Amino acid sequence: MIRPNQLLRVVLALIIVTVFAHEPLEGQGLDLPSVFLEELTWTEVRDAIDSGTTTIIIPTAGTEQNGPHMVLGKHKFIVNYASAMIARELGNALVAPVVTYVPEGDVNNPTRGHMSKAGTITFPEEFYMKLLEYAARSLAVHGFTDIVMIGDSGGNQRGMQQVAEMLNEEWASDDARVHFVGDYYGNNGFRDWLIEQGETSETIGGHAGISDTSQLLAVDPRHIRTDRLAPGGGGPDSGVSGDPTRASVERGVRGIQFKVDAALNQIRELMESR
Repeated sequence: MIRPNQLLRVVLALIIVTVFAHEPLEGQGLDLPSVFLEELTWTEVRDAIDSGTTTIIIPTAGTEQNGPHMVLGKHKFIVNYASAMIARELGNALVAPVVTYVPEGDVNNPTRGHMSKAGTITFPEEFYMKLLEYAARSLAVHGFTDIVMIGDSGGNQRGMQQVAEMLNEEWASDDARVHFVGDYYGNNGFRDWLIEQGETSETIGGHAGISDTSQLLAVDPRHIRTDRLAPGGGGPDSGVSGDPTRASVERGVRGIQFKVDAALNQIRELMESR
């Protein structure tokens, strides 16, 4: 359970997140009220593209069990927040709606993995890839030339990479490129940093443990059931790997910054190598 001093930090984090999420972009030289595509009108998007905002991020998330203490939309909230940070830092980027229907398991064998828990939604790999392909094709038609794919879940990565490779081969003589940014998820340094802080592989865990719980605490603490926090989720069938009671807002802020920095470094490298 969260201690009183940590509860104060959670409240402050929530205030900061609320303000940040709706911060207009005049400071970036863009006359736009938001980085989120779905919060803009079509004429605002057209004018932004004409003015040089030609990068767009397609974030992928998932709808999956995250133990008794954390909501199923965890990945969506984290990647949407991180994508906005990345877009603002790039200065010429928008964020497409988060893809929340992703491969999570087999409906014909739901006793394995996340599908064994209520609320998890899976999407076959081939349809997930078609969704990504036509999202990218749609955005390229309208003038976006750098389409960035970032995934907050391990099962999302292969499909994004394959779609990026396929479209880049097809568009070799065109202006548009798709950039698969795997470092955001798989090479960001957050886990190594937690180990440097004294954590172990067992306490960090592999799902809904310190890392995920800390990040969601930092992004939107309303989605953590603090009264249900327990090591290992409280039991062997909880869906939790690790000790989420050791999560904190401070660690979440650090973790998201690790992911954002890793993504920015890879995006810039990919764009420079075009």
